[in-house]
Amino acid sequence: MQIAQHRKAKKVQEALGPDFTVLEFDQPTASAAQAAEAIGCAIGQIAKSLVFADGEGGPVLVIASGASRVDEAKVGQILKATIYRADADFVKRATGFSIGGVPPVGHPSQLTVVLDQTLQDFEEIWAAGGTPTSVFCLTPRQLVSITNGSYYDVALT
Repeated sequence: MQIAQHRKAKKVQEALGPDFTVLEFDQPTASAAQAAEAIGCAIGQIAKSLVFADGEGGPVLVIASGASRVDEAKVGQILKATIYRADADFVKRATGFSIGGVPPVGHPSQLTVVLDQTLQDFEEIWAAGGTPTSVFCLTPRQLVSITNGSYYDVALT
């Protein structure tokens, strides 16, 4: 593990500021399971970024616990819109990052952000740092602050 060197990870570091440290690993952190293994934390502590599109074609970022599956119908009810899983090209256009490295910040425009309330069960969580091998640590309260998102019940039951 080392301080971010990749240009995308440095971009995330710049967006986050000095209160956070984006770390790069020698092993993949693209999936919640890979990230939890690399970090040595519970899979539930991974704040995975999932990008959806609403009925108007606008991007929606759902940041969910690595232990949760997102219920698209619940997110749709929260937003009062139909949403659908976005493809890789849409994700890249909307966020500036590729699937497996989408961070909660550093996007070219403001996204609608919905947070999985189960992330609040942890004192610290880990989010993607812009590449499939980078992450950073934060608290659930800091996640709200940096994303302007709100916590909801979005997990599939």
